[in-house]
Amino acid sequence: MGVAIMLESGRVAARLPAQDLERARAFYAEKLGLEPSEERTGGLLYRCSRGEFAVFESDGAPSGSHTQIAWEVEDIEAAVEQLKTRGVVFEEYHLPGLTTVGGVAEVTGNYPSKGGVGERAAWFKDSEGNLLSIGQPIPRR
Repeated sequence: MGVAIMLESGRVAARLPAQDLERARAFYAEKLGLEPSEERTGGLLYRCSRGEFAVFESDGAPSGSHTQIAWEVEDIEAAVEQLKTRGVVFEEYHLPGLTTVGGVAEVTGNYPSKGGVGERAAWFKDSEGNLLSIGQPIPRR
C-alpha cells in the first residue's frame, strides 16, 4: 500500500493560526454563525457538513495572500449578502484575469472535474488575517 493510497482515503482538515483565540472564536460565531464542536486548550475545532477545520493559538501570522479555506455554496449571492449583513467585509480584486464585482469574481476553467466550466468566488479575511472564501460552481450550459 503506497502513501498516495493512504492519503487518498484519508479525511482532509484545515488548520488556521490565531494570535488571539477568543477574538477568533467571536469572529466565527458572530460573523459566520459557527460554534466550535470541540475545544481544547489553545484550539477550537469546527465541523461543517462535509469537512472540518481547526483554529489554533499561534504566535505565527497568516500570510493572508492565498485562500486557506473555501466553502462551496449553492447560491453565492445569497451567501455574500447574508455574510455582509453580519459584518463580513469582502475583498475586492482588480487583477489581470481576476476582477470582483460586489465581492464576487468569475474564475473560468476552475475545477472542470466538478462538472462545470468555472467557479464564482468571493474572499474575506477572518479576525486573524486568514484568507477564506466561498465559491459556487458555474454549470455547463
